[in-house]
Amino acid sequence: MDTFKISDLAKEFDITTRSIRFYEDEGLLQPERKGTMRIYHRRDKVRLKLILRGKRLGFALAEIRELFELYDTHQGDSQLTKMLKIIDEKEAVLKRQLEDINTLLEDLSVARRRCEDALGHKKAS
Repeated sequence: MDTFKISDLAKEFDITTRSIRFYEDEGLLQPERKGTMRIYHRRDKVRLKLILRGKRLGFALAEIRELFELYDTHQGDSQLTKMLKIIDEKEAVLKRQLEDINTLLEDLSVARRRCEDALGHKKAS
């Protein structure tokens, strides 16, 4: 079975060991303990990867925890429905953000062209 030390995970994901301990304190990771040493398993590594990805996508830790809890329990219809609602809501937010980003990128391109054109006219003069 693959096991990892906290320093292994910190190095692999380019985060601090303090961050990993914080996620543990928040109940998102549950490493095995041997004395004072934390031993992380493959499940912890996958969860850490999902936590970091979720944060990059704008999920709050509470939302990530809720998704983990829904996933970890026996998934009845109401839990699956709730999970789908969370996913749908986040998907809608991300799509709006993507539209905003694309609009901003277009605006920046126009501004860049105008600046370059203005500089080109000054050099030609």
